[in-house]
Amino acid sequence: MRKLFIYLVIISGLLFISCDKKEPLSEVVQRGLDISTRQSIYLAGELENQMEILPRTYENNELKTAGYKSWISGFFPGVLWYLYENDSLTEIRKYAELYTARVEEAKTMTNTHDLGFMLYCSFGNGYRLTSNPHYLEVLKTGAESLSTRFNEKVGVIKSWNSNGKWQYPVIIDNMMNLEMLSFVAKDTNQEHFMDIANTHARTTLLHHFRPDNSCYHVISYDTITGKPHAKQTHQGYSDSSAWARGQAWALYGYTMMYRETGKPEYLEQARKVASFIKNHPNLPEDKVPYWDFDAPDIPNAPRDASAAAVMASAFIELSQLDKSSEAAGWLSLAEEQIRSLSSVEYLAEPGTNGGFILKHSVGNYNKNSEVDVPLTYADYYYVEALLRLKKLQNEN
Repeated sequence: MRKLFIYLVIISGLLFISCDKKEPLSEVVQRGLDISTRQSIYLAGELENQMEILPRTYENNELKTAGYKSWISGFFPGVLWYLYENDSLTEIRKYAELYTARVEEAKTMTNTHDLGFMLYCSFGNGYRLTSNPHYLEVLKTGAESLSTRFNEKVGVIKSWNSNGKWQYPVIIDNMMNLEMLSFVAKDTNQEHFMDIANTHARTTLLHHFRPDNSCYHVISYDTITGKPHAKQTHQGYSDSSAWARGQAWALYGYTMMYRETGKPEYLEQARKVASFIKNHPNLPEDKVPYWDFDAPDIPNAPRDASAAAVMASAFIELSQLDKSSEAAGWLSLAEEQIRSLSSVEYLAEPGTNGGFILKHSVGNYNKNSEVDVPLTYADYYYVEALLRLKKLQNEN
């Protein structure tokens, strides 16, 4: 009996070790990229013959689409370019070129701040990988269009048009559109684009953040004084809450601006936002945040995979730019987020989810719009994060 007991203890221990063993991160990354490729080829084929149409989400067993005017139009082409970068498949490149072309008309739009999302994710990645001169011309035109929304007195690019509530609204999301301005400035030696990006980033740093380093969603400026007259939200739970994707935009935006400029104040802000996210008591164990860190129904509030994907990509980059002792913690958190997003809970089975990659994202909870559905921008930043991790693995 004693021998049997010892044998059972050994077997139990081995089983525990086996169950507790993590999948190697390199395998997680490759599996995520393989599924992303299969899903994206399927989704691209679904809309291949529908001119001017781009995928948006999959809801109630129905594929929802958008045109070039939608802020999300550039994300699916961007996913395809990233996947082409990963394995150089001719089929993927064909689709990337096809869907990128569907966004081109956005280049002359002056009624939106989202041209960076729309054009840089699509044409920017396309130009980086192909050096197609036409793509660069599109980016130049887009940068000119975006710069028309800059007000020198206020010091920021206007996000939405004025309304009865806000004179000059600027949302934290706008930080993401500065990368296109920076790229065009450097590639064409038109420094005024970089000046606009820097001014917007500095003004946002001054007014958009609270003492705990969380950010407001919307700041509206008085056009006469140039000072804020309202600090509120549009997509968060409340004016004072920490909308999860807003914190992700802030983290990514200031990390990117430090990479582009080397200005220490941007790195410092990125580190502050990163600490807020990493140490927040309402960040779940799997590191995929609730749609708002202050949602009243936590732990039953919907998760937002899109926020986690943006954060993961930003944390990976921050870990390489930050030379402090905290850098390893940023990378560790990103790896946890990628493991979670690559689990059965969030990563779609091939042939499901309408061809989208991730499940469980939240668009605009307040308007009950796109809640607990796949979203193209979640897929974009997830694939970007996978490629960033793969690059780190290849370097080590």
